[in-house]
Amino acid sequence: MNKRIIYKNTDNTVSVVIPSDEALSFMTIEQIAKKDVPTGYKYKIVDVSEIPSDREFRNAWTIDEAELTDGVGEWLQ
Repeated sequence: MNKRIIYKNTDNTVSVVIPSDEALSFMTIEQIAKKDVPTGYKYKIVDVSEIPSDREFRNAWTIDEAELTDGVGEWLQ
């Protein structure tokens, strides 16, 4: 799958969730997002091409919270 789940952390860094093929065999990416994104955090499902490929400055990547429109995490610890 060429999709990733992104969400913004409290320190303004961006987290990227890469769903495993195993998880995708019995869950949709939307179900994985709801499960794996922390409760109350907005997320967006994006194409892998939208993720910066240069890891040298990965902590400098930002996203406007208004772009996180696909759902809200329901992570239960």
